[in-house]
Amino acid sequence: ASGKTTLALHIVAEAQKLGGTAAFIDAEHALDPRYTRAIGVDLDHLLLSQPNSGEQALEIMEQLVRSGAVDIIVVDSVAALVPEAELQGQMGDAQVGLQARLMSQAMRKLAAAIAQSKTVTIFVNQIRSTIQSGPWGPGTTTSGGRALKFYASVRMNIWAEGKIAEGDDRVGMKAHVRVVKNKVASPFREATFDVIYGLGIVRERDAINCGADQGVITRSGSWYSYGDTRLGQGLSQAAQFLLDNPDTTDQIVHDVREKAGLPEPKARESEG
Repeated sequence: ASGKTTLALHIVAEAQKLGGTAAFIDAEHALDPRYTRAIGVDLDHLLLSQPNSGEQALEIMEQLVRSGAVDIIVVDSVAALVPEAELQGQMGDAQVGLQARLMSQAMRKLAAAIAQSKTVTIFVNQIRSTIQSGPWGPGTTTSGGRALKFYASVRMNIWAEGKIAEGDDRVGMKAHVRVVKNKVASPFREATFDVIYGLGIVRERDAINCGADQGVITRSGSWYSYGDTRLGQGLSQAAQFLLDNPDTTDQIVHDVREKAGLPEPKARESEG
């Protein structure tokens, strides 16, 4: 686990908060409702599908995109989009290239529809080992062939960078993100965030970490302060202070976005 699904679910939660409609295609059949709710996703208004094959998943996705009624679709994951021919075959049968052909055909059909509908589509994928073509060849690749890499506007690599411990207990991990392709902004930017088990990316911890990076929050020893306000000793205590004082959290987030030159998120205007 490196935080890929967690990040995708947080994007879904933020889209819902802004008034958007979200769909989640759970090809892995592994979505945890309790964790999803803890992240902030409104499951009662989430369009959730657990397809039986790769073709079924991509057909559902195409229908959602063409409807124009959905703002964001997450497919989790590409590796679980198993072609029907592979499902119907015998164990050990050679099924070379079936998934890559399926993804290539789907991307050709979906590209124009996605551009017209403005639907954000997120494919969660995994890295797997590959047979190197030589001593300098890449040792890893992603599932689904080359089509996704070609059609994607943004590609991000996400990996676990270290653990988060409180005393002797491991409570989470540090995730690192690198943007390896970006058609809409500058590529090759990087970021880190904390993932707390059972909670996801905790906004208060993230506000403290980003605030410290941007100079909005000062740290003296193990103490964190925001202006004249002492937040607490240690990250957990400071995060609890912000949890108890949401107005302070909002102000820190505002200051961080302002200092980083990021626009404030705006709720989607209601129609009519």
